[in-house]
Amino acid sequence: MILLLIAALVAVIFLILVSASFYFYRVAIARTYKSFLNNNPDLAVTTSVENPLSGNENWWIEQAPAEWSITSNDGLKLHAYYMAADQPTDKTVILAHGYAGQAMQMGNLAQMYRDTLGFNVLLPDARGHGRSEGHYIGFGWPERKDYVQWINKVIDHSGEQSKIVLHGVSMGGTTVMMTSGEALPSNVKAIVEDCGYSSVKDQLAYQLRRMYRLPVFPLLHLTSLLTKLRAGYFFGDASAIDQIQKSKTPMLFIHGGADLFVPSEMVYELFKHAPSAKHLLIVPGAGHGLARHSDPVRYDREVAQFIGEYV
Repeated sequence: MILLLIAALVAVIFLILVSASFYFYRVAIARTYKSFLNNNPDLAVTTSVENPLSGNENWWIEQAPAEWSITSNDGLKLHAYYMAADQPTDKTVILAHGYAGQAMQMGNLAQMYRDTLGFNVLLPDARGHGRSEGHYIGFGWPERKDYVQWINKVIDHSGEQSKIVLHGVSMGGTTVMMTSGEALPSNVKAIVEDCGYSSVKDQLAYQLRRMYRLPVFPLLHLTSLLTKLRAGYFFGDASAIDQIQKSKTPMLFIHGGADLFVPSEMVYELFKHAPSAKHLLIVPGAGHGLARHSDPVRYDREVAQFIGEYV
């Protein structure tokens, strides 16, 4: 009798854990509306898709961006916007947006690169976001291969002399770091990552503890297994630290000193492991994704100076 009770209890606990893993997969990984981002105390502004143009609608409309697309290695049609500089140039920046966002949210950075620095600008919608296909969020891991394809598309369009910069914010910051560890063409001259996380496992473990006050084991591990089955990757595989250690591209690391969504401690660990030419910018008092908002003059100056050394 006691053994039956124990077996029943174990079965109930197992069902609860499995149900929880499906819940967290839907909340964090599946392509669904991320309501938990709204009014999150760790985010000074929403990162949802409700305010897509970030305050520069008129500028965006005036650019009349071209529509680009690629087909990913696993068959997804991915979408991007392309804006040519006013004057012909071989310099192009590829921007990477954040979690639950879309390419148009990068309008302010696009304007800085195009109008101030004279770059062509490519703004992809990550898989599972915006106008790109995909039923899950890859947190930068499958996206790294998508960005290699976008890099090659820029070279095909602008020529073998192309000089390319990657610049990403939040999940986009991690995306460009993860891309840095791939076999990139020498055309990629510099990378700017802004408030990216050190690994998917570290970031989700941090949020599981902070938002839900729940233990990491076994919920994170079961959700990781479910993600492998549904999206093709384990959380433990998706490490920006591992990727930047393989990188040969100069990298500027930016983080807000008051970031609680992706804790600022992560950037110090990332910076320590980056073997290439590198620079670190901490903006005191800035929350998540708000480094440029908090100190735009310093932000733009540091970005321009860093990439100017290599482009």
